[in-house]
Amino acid sequence: MIDTVLNLMFRCAHRRLTRPVTPVSHAGVPHGATYVVCLDCGKQFSYDLQEMRVGKPLDQNHEAGVLHPETLPPRSKKLKYALWAVPLGVLIGTAIKKKKPKT
Repeated sequence: MIDTVLNLMFRCAHRRLTRPVTPVSHAGVPHGATYVVCLDCGKQFSYDLQEMRVGKPLDQNHEAGVLHPETLPPRSKKLKYALWAVPLGVLIGTAIKKKKPKT
């Protein structure tokens, strides 16, 4: 009840939307419905390409996303590379700075 009252008072108008997105596989075959996303609240809406109109809100679930969890590399590798890149960059930067002749 309180949620519906707050939504009536402070709800998002969904005025800033992304361009229509259709998930496509690597072979170029669409594997999902076309949708748009509100840039303010993140809610997804179906989109009709024939009539060029925004439709009803879509359910927020993991299967409806553009990228499937299997396609992303594990986070631990990304963090591992980031932790090595920063000190390595500092070492290279100091080595380059020391090699320059002083005038």
